[in-house]
Amino acid sequence: MSTVDRKEIIHFKKDSQKWWDEKGPFAPLHKLNPVRLEFIFGEIDKHFNLAPSSSHRYKDLNVLDIGCGGGLVAEPFARLGAKVTGCDADDEAIEVARQHAQNQNLGITYENKAVEDLPSSSKYDVITALEIIEHVKDPELFLESCIGRLSPGGILFVSTLNRTKKSYLLGKVAAEYILNWVPKGTHDWNKFFKPSEIAKILRTYGLSTNSINGIIYNPLRNKFELSSKDLNVNYIISAKRL
Repeated sequence: MSTVDRKEIIHFKKDSQKWWDEKGPFAPLHKLNPVRLEFIFGEIDKHFNLAPSSSHRYKDLNVLDIGCGGGLVAEPFARLGAKVTGCDADDEAIEVARQHAQNQNLGITYENKAVEDLPSSSKYDVITALEIIEHVKDPELFLESCIGRLSPGGILFVSTLNRTKKSYLLGKVAAEYILNWVPKGTHDWNKFFKPSEIAKILRTYGLSTNSINGIIYNPLRNKFELSSKDLNVNYIISAKRL
């Protein structure tokens, strides 16, 4: 069984050559990336008791970025010394990611595969699945496949959109039809997940929620910020084994 939704791949593939264009169709992800990484790196440092001041502190970590796209998350991990694998079902995005990493002299392994197609024997200390679960065909199989590749003592990150009235207005209508932040048809509100739904699936497969933060847009500062209180639109979860 596959988690890949071919309609979703076709939708994103038309823009694959623009992954690193900060003003292009993936501009919102470029804006999201700093705050996502702020949360992720902070959680990893606490989880593995690492010093944030160390520039190569992830040299002993094996990292998997699922739905890696052009490598926006994979590359910062590599710069901190991690051994990084990125996988994506979009072959053109993978080629863009490989070329960009090569140009940056970063040794990242990129696989044109869905997570369930990676060897089950491959284990990772850190797994990120960011803004992807709302685009897959079988979300529970997707998370099961992610967790199955997590090392004992590892940590998993999932970010997505909450299924609320506010997320429909801001994450769907405003983002696609008013602000034109993302191409029309990028999101299906019915595929958004409440945090409790993600947490329930994680528990089913042996993980517990470690921390959760909302990600909110601050129009005055024109940037995204973490919020411990507002999970109504975007949010990010870290999880570890029970």
